[in-house]
Amino acid sequence: MSGCGAGGGRGAGPPAGTTPPTAQSPATLPSPALPPVLTRGQARAALITAADLGEAWEPTRGAATWRDEVLKTTAGRTDRPDCRRLLDVLYTEDLFGGSATTAPRAAVALDDPDGGAQLHYRITSYRAADIDGTLAWLATLPDACGHFEARAETARGAARDVRVTALTLPGAGDARGGLRVTVSDARAEETLTVDLVAVRVGDDALSLTNGTLDAPADDATRTAVEVGTERLTEARRLGRAQV
Repeated sequence: MSGCGAGGGRGAGPPAGTTPPTAQSPATLPSPALPPVLTRGQARAALITAADLGEAWEPTRGAATWRDEVLKTTAGRTDRPDCRRLLDVLYTEDLFGGSATTAPRAAVALDDPDGGAQLHYRITSYRAADIDGTLAWLATLPDACGHFEARAETARGAARDVRVTALTLPGAGDARGGLRVTVSDARAEETLTVDLVAVRVGDDALSLTNGTLDAPADDATRTAVEVGTERLTEARRLGRAQV
């Protein structure tokens, strides 16, 4: 027999005379932590593919050499906290915190061998308010970290010139933010350019880094945002329909 009697079990309603909580708008209601709207299979179906980006792109052959040569050796090596966090995010790609709660539900890495570019793309389910908090932080960085110096851990701590600018994005999703970060090493005469982007769709977010030592492929970042947002929106629609 069900334990839903008047004795006040788990399923009991509020006591008589209790005033119901004040109604909140959907934007201010807390998002449920579990279960996420997307299953892992649905998240994988929402990923972009090499075919979306064009003929030059293909599934990755492995981590690009500049990831360790530039990003790893520079990550965290500045005395400016927000800029240090940005460098760490570029290397670890843990934009939303790096905990089990914010682990990506699906991810893909794609290469443009001709241009030497590599694009890493993730889908993460998280609370909308927390995603928006990260997007708000990204928006502060062109001012907070517009131009600074970071020290590499190798080559006797060689200085690297870092510049951060806002990235213009298509009006996709419910909220979005993007940066272009350049890391220059005068002695090596090379400059790494990395686009860092995140777009929120409900309680899910797509995020990507698109980096290269060559001229950055603006169209790849833009296409990934546009196609990825459409695919994530559709995956969420199907996910709700199956609940």
